Amino acid sequence: MNNSAILTNILRFIALVLLQVLLLNHINFLGYVNPYLYLLFIISFPLDGNRSLLIFLSFLLGLSVDFFADSGGVHAAASVFIAYLRSPILKFSFGVSYEYNMIKINKAPLIERLTYISLMVLLHHLILFTLEVFSLSHTLLILKSTLFSGIFSILLIFCTLLLFSRKT
Repeated sequence: MNNSAILTNILRFIALVLLQVLLLNHINFLGYVNPYLYLLFIISFPLDGNRSLLIFLSFLLGLSVDFFADSGGVHAAASVFIAYLRSPILKFSFGVSYEYNMIKINKAPLIERLTYISLMVLLHHLILFTLEVFSLSHTLLILKSTLFSGIFSILLIFCTLLLFSRKT
């Protein structure tokens, strides 16, 4: 990564943490719908970036959100989980294009972007809410929270990507 990409990622990291902890953590619609926009950092991390760095930064990202939300490490665990699974999810979503490093997430077909972002968000939310509730007797609550918060987070991530995509 060059210096401008490093600076962009640092600013994105700080902005997403601040936005998440100052604004989005206070949204709790119907008791179980919470948007998690900070996942955008993991989703949009450069594809040619260092995987170990991504996992470490994902841990710091989740830990930062946990620190302000007083949630005991569940965001850090879920963030590290999806950062670790990012490569197989990219390969599943984009296929051969990912293997030859020919994809740009903003320029990929809509169905491939939707598959990638949805898998990342739903896996994150499933791990997050499973660790948060930590009871199999509340499986319906876990699935309901995962689904509705996931849909809201996916829409928010798509809108943010559209808002900040560069026109060519």
